[in-house]
Amino acid sequence: VQLQASGGGLVQPGGSLRLSCTASGFTLDYYAIGWFRQAPGKEREGVSCITNGDTTYTMVDSVKGRFTISRDNAKNTVYLQMNNEKPEDTAVYYCAADPTLRHDTVVVNASEYDYWGQGTLVTVSS
Repeated sequence: VQLQASGGGLVQPGGSLRLSCTASGFTLDYYAIGWFRQAPGKEREGVSCITNGDTTYTMVDSVKGRFTISRDNAKNTVYLQMNNEKPEDTAVYYCAADPTLRHDTVVVNASEYDYWGQGTLVTVSS
């Protein structure tokens, strides 16, 4: 069971990036998936999550209206579309899966996610 986060890189303020979270060894559409981030010197924080019923929830106010989470079950992938990037979005972004298979349940606590990807670095700078 593995999660792979990808798509990070350097982007200018106001720019966009799309992160991908791809699974191997299990089917993502049965799981709640969360995106978390950790900036240098700061604690990890939740960004956004999507349930196995495709309900989405934004966990941090600073990204509302700018970040969108979605899933493509055919590709076994969950995306985080990040628009209008700001320097404070700079962080390592992680995706995680909650394996409890609760139907259409929003999961915001990192402790409830058992499977984690390795992280992808997003740097927002001019």
